[in-house]
Amino acid sequence: MSDCDRTALFSNGNGFVALNSPVKIQILDFLKISSRSFDEIVKHTGKAKSTVSVHLNDLRSSGLVEEEYDPDDKRRKTYHLKCEYMAHSQPPILKHYRNVLETLASPRLEKHGCFKCFFRAIQFGFDAHGINSDPIMRKVGRDIGISISSNFISKDTEFLIKELAEFWKRYQMGTMYVESREPLVIAVEHSFDYKLISTIGKNLCSFTEGIIEGTIVHSLNLTCCVQEVECCGNGKERCLFIVHFLNKNK
Repeated sequence: MSDCDRTALFSNGNGFVALNSPVKIQILDFLKISSRSFDEIVKHTGKAKSTVSVHLNDLRSSGLVEEEYDPDDKRRKTYHLKCEYMAHSQPPILKHYRNVLETLASPRLEKHGCFKCFFRAIQFGFDAHGINSDPIMRKVGRDIGISISSNFISKDTEFLIKELAEFWKRYQMGTMYVESREPLVIAVEHSFDYKLISTIGKNLCSFTEGIIEGTIVHSLNLTCCVQEVECCGNGKERCLFIVHFLNKNK
């Protein structure tokens, strides 16, 4: 499936909006981190101003983008997201879904744990039906990270990760530790369901990306983006997450 064939699903607070326009999806991807001016969007897409204007008007009408005038220059407009990226289509991937279902029906279930299998069955179930659920898994993880971090007291990045690592250990989710500080890279070994994960050629931990991100955002009031750069799903022995800080020094 090429990007031209991809359908992306967004939530604007009133419901879901499905898009299959590569240019519209490209614009929304570009606006994920910060507001952008009209000229920046034109440059990024490589499209004519008239074409970008039509797409932006459509996105505004759909409640996905909001337009504002620059307070320092009323002739200049900026655009920012009013939506959440939920999922996108992909070719169906049945194999891993079937493997988890077989585990649920076998004596191996007791060894792996029922709820661990349920978690992966839900994730792989989306894949099996042609839906990449990584964006919404990340969003749910982020909400969970914000919730659990209400019990954390650290206001320093390194000590906050230690608190999160203790949470990970307490609830048998694996072993978490700081791999490097510049840039900040967090490692997770023996994830709670790593025995269920075979090498499937893709990263699987968007949920964990979201938890780490939500914890940092809520506890430290820092804007960041957490990206998994190594994963057991890609045959690695551990999962590595790099933290990109976006607004100020940590």
